[in-house]
Amino acid sequence: MTSLVTPTEHAAGRAFDGIAERYDDIFTHSLIGRAQRQAVWERIRQIFRPGDYVLEVNCGTGEDALFLARHRVVVLACDASEKMIGVARKRFVTENPSSPVQFDVLPIERLSEISRARLFDGILSNFAGLNCVRDLVRAAGDFAALVKPGGALLLCVSTRLCIWETLWFLSQKKPKEACRRWPGHARAALGERVVEVHYPTIRQLRTAFAPWFSLRSTIGIGMTVPPSYMEAFVRRHPGLLRGMCNVDRLICSWPLFRVLGDHVLLGLERTRA
Repeated sequence: MTSLVTPTEHAAGRAFDGIAERYDDIFTHSLIGRAQRQAVWERIRQIFRPGDYVLEVNCGTGEDALFLARHRVVVLACDASEKMIGVARKRFVTENPSSPVQFDVLPIERLSEISRARLFDGILSNFAGLNCVRDLVRAAGDFAALVKPGGALLLCVSTRLCIWETLWFLSQKKPKEACRRWPGHARAALGERVVEVHYPTIRQLRTAFAPWFSLRSTIGIGMTVPPSYMEAFVRRHPGLLRGMCNVDRLICSWPLFRVLGDHVLLGLERTRA
């Protein structure tokens, strides 16, 4: 498929290197992780079709790429973390070595290095990869250069105001953590490293991508399903989680509610401009 150059140092990539071997246990296989990812997968299946050629950025350990491949979507999956890609390649070999997916080490900031000999039908960025990108306008331009006119972007980003997070940390008497997203940026600890995280608003995202993409849909992910650090609470109340998932399906597209959860999923279309 595509040959990529040797990766260079990347702050977020190095941070995720430190948790790569534990990431699936921490999030992918958690009850909350599965619930939030299933909501994204429902939308993925509506957008991407068998035979499509899709670029996945910040692919992590390959959960979404392997899901797409099982549905006969051809995938080039990239991540800034070399060790995350290492785990993804191991999963590829053991789970479905004949699937149409390739894993490569490449951060979002270096997408211009991908060959444009064949344009993509769409791009997927799941679970806050774009929140680690400082220059969204540059990223949007790189996306535009790689996607066919009419192609789709599915971008799942962390919201600026997560009601669950605010209430949870206030109940723990941690006001600083309760409002950490509100200024639009924060520093998050990943293992022994700290990563700078940005929380753009929907308007800021739409503006950054507007020269090349039109916003077509906005869907909340995790409005009542809580953030992943509340896994212990959810495991004590599995029936409550099932009810939360049902409520999320009902209200995920409601204005206001859809931007108050842990993440929001934006669907954009590549224009001809």
